[in-house]
Amino acid sequence: MPRPARAVGRNVLRKEGASKVSGAAKYIDDLSFPGMLYGRTVRSTIPAGAITAIRLNFDTSGFTIVDFRDIPGRNVVALIDDDQPCLAEHAIRHFAEPILLLAHEDRETLHAADVQIDYRETTPQYDAAASSTVFKTIGIEKGRVEDGFAVADVIVEGEYRMGHQEQLYIEPNGVIALPGNGVPDDVDGITVYGSMQCPYYVHRALMVLLGLPGDKVRVVQSETGGGFGGKEEYPSVIAGHAALLAKKSGRPVKLIYDRVEDMVATTKRHPAIIRHKTGVTRDGRLTAIEIDAVFDGGAYATLSAVVLSRGVIHASGPYRCDHIRIRGRAATSTSRSSPAPCARQRFPLPGCAGSISAPPTTKAGRSSAACGSSASPPATMRPRSMPDSASSAQRPCCATSSPSAVGSCADLPGADRWEG
Repeated sequence: MPRPARAVGRNVLRKEGASKVSGAAKYIDDLSFPGMLYGRTVRSTIPAGAITAIRLNFDTSGFTIVDFRDIPGRNVVALIDDDQPCLAEHAIRHFAEPILLLAHEDRETLHAADVQIDYRETTPQYDAAASSTVFKTIGIEKGRVEDGFAVADVIVEGEYRMGHQEQLYIEPNGVIALPGNGVPDDVDGITVYGSMQCPYYVHRALMVLLGLPGDKVRVVQSETGGGFGGKEEYPSVIAGHAALLAKKSGRPVKLIYDRVEDMVATTKRHPAIIRHKTGVTRDGRLTAIEIDAVFDGGAYATLSAVVLSRGVIHASGPYRCDHIRIRGRAATSTSRSSPAPCARQRFPLPGCAGSISAPPTTKAGRSSAACGSSASPPATMRPRSMPDSASSAQRPCCATSSPSAVGSCADLPGADRWEG
């Protein structure tokens, strides 16, 4: 019996490598279907308020026009919490929120269509730390941090702030929706081809949005030109929009974002404010770690609970410490929602200097430039680069992107108390 080819110790060709290198690979914008229309999303130009009027200042002949009243199922983007509408009905909760969908067979005519929307504006809330609405709170405790700080020679405290981070995949978001699900004479179903990371997210979202059973919804992941977490849940939004246009028009609809729309409208990695307090001894041992983190979850929950769980699990780093207290919460703000769990949240590690307003202090309150020399003059603590977490290639991006994963901290060794 011939021995199987050996993989360990030799180079193994990527399955799609040759087609990508040769240019033969077909990405979503390379695909076309007979009778295909092009889609466009009309979005809000304010961050908070209510829609009062929509005016179509163009000849609507030849156009397919969709608003929330055309949704046959539920007007939600189904994920963990069904709080995000596929199309805004009245309330606006973030800039560039989808309101109206257009489709036409000519791209220039489509983008020349003038749509004016009137609003009643309200005051936006950009400060997640001050928000009264919290999507998720998680706490992890081990030992007693008070005891750990009591035996520390030096206590280092710091505050770290991170802004929105764009994944900047090379290929922007795009889908093509076709009436029917690939079965001859089936006009009730829907088929969606798209650039995505988690096709089963899209499948479930389309079932809920269109009110269809699972066997009537077909999702095909096309060649995907990068994602890094940015194409986990967001394709459910654009797939829903294209599907609504395809169902109403009875024709295939291609909806591809350009770079500007992709960067303005899609979800980003969470901004965060993270406060560290770390107790250390002069021989280099960590005696206590206390961390408080606030994640800006944006306007809707999306995957914030999952990202928060990953953040707090990794917050103390791979270090031995008997006394740990970690508190994290993801709160709402009037900004675009922020999932991106594949691009792991980067936390400053214990003892890492950065954004610190004063040198570390000893228990007696004297400043100390370094753990080993209290006689040295106080030093300015400058930011160091924060190490990357595991990349999306090291772990399947959907492996823990589920509600049950949020509570997985309970299995951590030594995690005596778990809240969340």
